[in-house]
Amino acid sequence: MWYEKNIDNTINVSVDGYTVKVYSFGTGDETLLCLNGGPGLPCDYIRDCHSWISDKGYKVIAYDQLGCGLSDKPKDKQLWNVKRYANELNTIIEALNLKNIHLLGQSWGTILGLEYVVTYPNVVKSMIMDNGVSDVPHLISELNRLREALGSETVKMMLRHEAEGTLDHPEYQAAITILNYRHVCRLDEWPAPLTRSLNDWNMDVYETMQGPNEFTFTGNYSTWTRLNDIHKVKVPVLVTCGMHDELTPACSMLMHNQFPNSEIKVFKNSSHMPFYEEPQEYFKLLLDFLNRQSNNNHI
Repeated sequence: MWYEKNIDNTINVSVDGYTVKVYSFGTGDETLLCLNGGPGLPCDYIRDCHSWISDKGYKVIAYDQLGCGLSDKPKDKQLWNVKRYANELNTIIEALNLKNIHLLGQSWGTILGLEYVVTYPNVVKSMIMDNGVSDVPHLISELNRLREALGSETVKMMLRHEAEGTLDHPEYQAAITILNYRHVCRLDEWPAPLTRSLNDWNMDVYETMQGPNEFTFTGNYSTWTRLNDIHKVKVPVLVTCGMHDELTPACSMLMHNQFPNSEIKVFKNSSHMPFYEEPQEYFKLLLDFLNRQSNNNHI
């Protein structure tokens, strides 16, 4: 269903004295602005599979957040926090003079997106919260439940290695690999854009903000929540997740039940990447939502 398009334009935006690389596709009046997961992950995996939506009359924008991809990679760990990334997003929106914004966040991108719309209200026209979360402590409890499905002995082994700081041990990494194939991407062969992003992951950013892997939170946003602020988001919201998602359906339902104006879709055969795992159903849903929220007459 999805296919990659050549980038129409790359733009350098100055943020906090550093350069952030922005990628642009199409010239539509309505903008799909994509926020990738990570943190510290280049945007390739979310950019390349959504870029073709520019053929449907939308401008599609993605960018490498500071610290990853082709953007600058400073060593100052004080830069790696949710609030600064929300301010970075606002700088990009203002620099590009983006209008009619449909903000699509995926995974960590939903944290960034929700932080942004609460901090900067009345900027975006709609939101798509793909495989996301509004309350990280709740997510941690869900991740522990997924870990427990590996069995009590495996959980004991993981906790021991985490306590001893031996996370590179083969038996610990084997457990993480199983969890990744169950709950991150269930495809036998992971798509090339996803592999490119993963191979260029800035772990300094990731470990500072999240932790050593997808199932262990020790970073500075491990207590982040906007659950009490969701009611302030008045724009239409599409919430999606996979049935087997690491950011579980329970996380999505928690958001959906708090947004004043949202709809939800659980993809039954997907984990954390329904745009790759069930692309036909995912993009049909996404385009339907965008078309209902936009003034786009070219579709």
